[in-house]
Amino acid sequence: MQHRSLILLGLLMGQSQHGYQINEFIERNLSTVTDMKKPTAYATLDRLNQKGYIDIQLVQEGNRPTRKVYSINESGRTYFYQLLLDNLSSAESVNYQGDIGLMFIDFLPMDQAIPALKERLKNNKKRIDLFRQTPAHGVRTGVNLAVKHKITMLEAEIVFLENTIQNFVHSD
Repeated sequence: MQHRSLILLGLLMGQSQHGYQINEFIERNLSTVTDMKKPTAYATLDRLNQKGYIDIQLVQEGNRPTRKVYSINESGRTYFYQLLLDNLSSAESVNYQGDIGLMFIDFLPMDQAIPALKERLKNNKKRIDLFRQTPAHGVRTGVNLAVKHKITMLEAEIVFLENTIQNFVHSD
């Protein structure tokens, strides 16, 4: 839950935004770090407002319906920095859904398991290629760090899969 608040407050650190802007940015640019959906984002923004971390201003432009514009306040900045430091200093417990299949791989004949692992390897190589094409961000180096972290994790997964496939092939 705190990671959602961290994302939303972080986005508001740069500028005040309406909900549509925030959600569009999340969908377009942050899908690699969060799967937050619009209803969750709006509910989290409302909670942050209720706790006094963000302010909401109702704005009407022309014939458009009234929209809420969200702004971080001093209390929100303090909370943001607390969440940021907590996030940066914590060790993550990462659960890879692909590990579930690895746990039960012994139930498959190797002539089915190996092609499945090769497909997973191929898909991870495609993913890493996409991350490597991400343009560097000059202003905020944190984005570069997040992309580099994703690439490093995928490199480790690729090495693991290559070694596992090789071990299975040589054990037959």
